[in-house]
Amino acid sequence: MAKTVTISPLTRIEGHLAIHTETEAVADSKKVKITEARCEGEMFRGIETILQGRDPLDAQQITQRICGVCPISHGMASLMAQEMAYGIAPAKNGRLAQNLILGANYLQSHILHFYHLSALDFVDIKAILKYNGPDTTLKSLRAWVENAVSSNSVFPAAPFLPRYEVNQYVPGDQENWRLISNYLKALKMRSVAHEMCAVFAAKMPHSTSLVPTGVTGEISLERILCYKSRLDKLTEFIETVYLPDLILAAKAFPDYWNIGASYGNYLSFGSFRMEEKAGPDAQKFFPAGAIVNGKLESVDTDKIREYVGHSHYSSPSGLHPYEGQTTPSPEKGYSWLKAPRYDGAPMEVGPLARVMVAYQTRGFEWLKKEVDDTLASAGVKLEQLNSVLGRHLTRGLEAKWICTQLYNWLNELEIGSPAAKEFSIPQTGKGFGLVEAPRGALGHWLTIENHKIKNYQCVVPTTWNCSARDDKGQPGIVEKALEGTVIEDPKQPIEAGRIVRSFDPCIACAVH
Repeated sequence: MAKTVTISPLTRIEGHLAIHTETEAVADSKKVKITEARCEGEMFRGIETILQGRDPLDAQQITQRICGVCPISHGMASLMAQEMAYGIAPAKNGRLAQNLILGANYLQSHILHFYHLSALDFVDIKAILKYNGPDTTLKSLRAWVENAVSSNSVFPAAPFLPRYEVNQYVPGDQENWRLISNYLKALKMRSVAHEMCAVFAAKMPHSTSLVPTGVTGEISLERILCYKSRLDKLTEFIETVYLPDLILAAKAFPDYWNIGASYGNYLSFGSFRMEEKAGPDAQKFFPAGAIVNGKLESVDTDKIREYVGHSHYSSPSGLHPYEGQTTPSPEKGYSWLKAPRYDGAPMEVGPLARVMVAYQTRGFEWLKKEVDDTLASAGVKLEQLNSVLGRHLTRGLEAKWICTQLYNWLNELEIGSPAAKEFSIPQTGKGFGLVEAPRGALGHWLTIENHKIKNYQCVVPTTWNCSARDDKGQPGIVEKALEGTVIEDPKQPIEAGRIVRSFDPCIACAVH
């Protein structure tokens, strides 16, 4: 007999998301298997409409407010769209400073995702109640949890409790104590990453220094040393704590190399400009590319369309972002997320997509070798990266690679040289900015008329991943990844939660 299994709200993500699934019984057991899923974004914001009629220079500030976790990505996409519309290119110091700001934001976001959003799906937090070691921080945490539970509050010891009471957590008290301790260390590392970002961004979140062609302020030795001292701490944490903890989780849950696969289509816009060039053809540290049906091709933005056949919008369906409209219609569809498609195909975006595209791109043999070596040590195949564990692993590897490259960009800065260029806003213009946010491919499309914004559209990573069905009825990426998943206990669908969180959803971004 069919049974509906719902997670509403899905916690430990940014924004408001509900997951509704239809299931069928698994023979001779209490288990069920998901046959159909729906991702429902449950709020509307309308930032694209707010931008209409404003000064184009407002865009990089307003669009950063789309997200408090990845504001830099939105700021960068906006700047790049403006640069194309204005016909200008970044200054060398400006490009490098922007990369340093964006890289720091990546590290903060990746650490947040694993430890503070996803880890509690794998860690037995109640193991802290048995802790009897010398660590004063863990003893304080144990006392807090004990007091919170005994208080009989509705949500004791949040965000740790309540939780699903299943027998599917990392085994062993010592292992869980280690992961809980590192959860707390990760809070400090996120603060360090924010400080590092603010060295050139002026503040975080929502940088005030980002401008077309670069950043405000001077490049000084003091700033470089402030950034480097924090990068040293983050590099050590990622290499000695984050990556080993990923390996621990993977060993404890080997089945998740085979759970949560999407279509196998991947899209990357490329990220971190490696030359002073405007537009999508600039060389990037992570390359641009689209993999459709296993074949790599160059990104063609003309193939991007947004569909609203199952979304809460009455705008025409299938519009290119330059012509995009945002007309809310709450009575229509089942989600506030549109359905972006590339040449009609649903595309997964994010760290896994970036790695898969780079893996097939000429000139990235260093990345291919490290991926191959890591997979060999784990005893899994390349195609198994299309999974819950694959998304976690590629996020961790990416953090390591970014740390290494950040040192290079620091060394390339020229003390005392300008970090931005003079420019003027044309009466009319069009431009788009493509960047990789921590969660995946992000594009901003801008049209200027009479020196003001005529139209502005954002196509955001989680809109790709958590989209509603399109007009053909094709499920979105997360909807597809949930299909076929076996749930041990329909009342505690932790398996579905692990799949969805492996994409690091940001519904605040997705509904923008």
